[in-house]
Amino acid sequence: MDNAAEPQPNAADVIETPTLVLLPLRVDHAGEMADVLSDPALRAFIGGEPLSAAALRARYERLVAGPPGWRNWVILVRDEDRLAGYVQATIEDGSAEIAWVVGTPWQGRGLASTSAKALVDWLGGQGVKTVTAHIHPDHAASAAVARAAGLTPTEHWHDGEIRWERAVRR
Repeated sequence: MDNAAEPQPNAADVIETPTLVLLPLRVDHAGEMADVLSDPALRAFIGGEPLSAAALRARYERLVAGPPGWRNWVILVRDEDRLAGYVQATIEDGSAEIAWVVGTPWQGRGLASTSAKALVDWLGGQGVKTVTAHIHPDHAASAAVARAAGLTPTEHWHDGEIRWERAVRR
């Protein structure tokens, strides 16, 4: 896909915090993100193998062209000027399901929590009323991120994961 033909993100879709910028996903993020996501340990709870830059580029082409309810951002660490992971939201009928991944070298620094919280706040500003995430019961780090973003576990399970939820009030 030619970058010139790629839709340009709306400035309102950029989500900023003092330490991070969530940038709408672009196809040309694939090269750097392939490195960020290259550690097989990142897939311990979700399965699969890390994608090559070419395979990730093809995936990003599909995501960027996907329906408007598929929203994806890369996480830019301001003081490093580097990408460190991504957040995503699938928005439908006033609800959003979110997910996040932060590359191994950046874990333990609060980047996922900061990103998820900023995303949930942004979603509330877009009229989303309920935010959910599905988290493996043994994934303590993701549970901590969900808690930081104001989600709480429910009794509902989906594909071996616990549904976490938050009502967003604006």
